[in-house]
Amino acid sequence: MPIFEAVSEKDVTRAIVGGFLQQFSEYAESDVIIVGAGPSGLMAGRELAQQGYKVLLVERNNYLGGGFWIGGYLMNKVTLRAPAHRLLDELGVPYQEAVRGLYVADGPHACSKLIGAACDAGVKVANMTSFDDVVVRENGRISGVVINWTPVNALPREITCVDPVALEARVVIDATGHDAFVVKKAEERGMIKTVGFGAMWVDRSEDLIVEHTGEVLPGLVVCGMAVSTTYGLPRMGPTFGAMLLSGQRAAVVVREALAKAA
Repeated sequence: MPIFEAVSEKDVTRAIVGGFLQQFSEYAESDVIIVGAGPSGLMAGRELAQQGYKVLLVERNNYLGGGFWIGGYLMNKVTLRAPAHRLLDELGVPYQEAVRGLYVADGPHACSKLIGAACDAGVKVANMTSFDDVVVRENGRISGVVINWTPVNALPREITCVDPVALEARVVIDATGHDAFVVKKAEERGMIKTVGFGAMWVDRSEDLIVEHTGEVLPGLVVCGMAVSTTYGLPRMGPTFGAMLLSGQRAAVVVREALAKAA
């Protein structure tokens, strides 16, 4: 007696293609596009989707979470400084206090819970998708992103003429870590000047990153380690509290910007 319903290979293919194209078409226009699905991008997406905004995460890798999976030095423990550990309570992630004010948790557990929370809130994901450029309107506002398949970058130079496509959004968030890909592309366009991230100084970096999270150009919000690259702030290493709190702060900034525009 068969256990599973009878379906054919064409049914599986049509389900994948149909579902993907339906979502891709629907999210060609979003309220918010977040480039980078590390901890700050995931947290910002969760917060915004919970408020009812239409959110698309664009991620160049085939996995989500960035360095949140693996912690520091390929040892999959992540640390958070108080008060950011309260977000682990919110996500249902167990942790231990290492020293006063410093907490340690399993990276895979924390990361998977955050990914699940973002998806549960309604965030949609386009992974294996590379950011290529910004969409800019005549008033200098960032109004979307230009994207392509990540594997295109691995093609031989003579056959890489694969035109990208564009997605529109009311606000774009750069959550691409130290690379700050979106801000750097705006810099190439002469729209902004970045400084580059500074040397490690954990005790100062986290406060500064959260403090400087905000709108750097009309329609472009920067969060996470992209903030340090934009403003020349100290790097912070494998402690992730500022990533999560910066994502939360970015969501507040986006909500305020969208409310003001409305």
